[in-house]
Amino acid sequence: MSKAFTDEEAGEDAPIVRPRAPLPPGVPNYVTRAGLALLQEELGGLAAERARVTALANEKERARRLGALAERRAALEARIATAELAPPPESVEVVRFGARVTVAGQDGERRCRIVGVDEADPAQGKIAFTSPLARALLGHALGDEVTWTTPRGRERLEITDVHYPE
Repeated sequence: MSKAFTDEEAGEDAPIVRPRAPLPPGVPNYVTRAGLALLQEELGGLAAERARVTALANEKERARRLGALAERRAALEARIATAELAPPPESVEVVRFGARVTVAGQDGERRCRIVGVDEADPAQGKIAFTSPLARALLGHALGDEVTWTTPRGRERLEITDVHYPE
């Protein structure tokens, strides 16, 4: 019987390495100080994970996981190498990278912080500077009304607060 029809190779597929969030071509990899610290912390975590994987007794499994770790580390190191701390804002009333913004719209008030793509976590109110909402807000000032397109259609938002936490 051919090995293709046996279970001997089951589970030996290469681990899936989730790609990092993409940056549009030519767009700088802006990060906040906290975002850069998170990337560096992640790199340290990969080193610790590598030590655990190196101790695996199964040679094939060890090689498979080490390959995936090497791929993840290379992508992370490339992202760190291109990271640029965003310059401080010229005006604290204008929405720029790193701003914590409060807006009022038809669904009430919402807060978000404009961060780098690796730091984005919409559930925590952190949106990537490349996101549609961030692009609609960037460059506008306290009191401005902006319009952005949502799945429900166009929505008007008023910027009611701009704050820079760092």
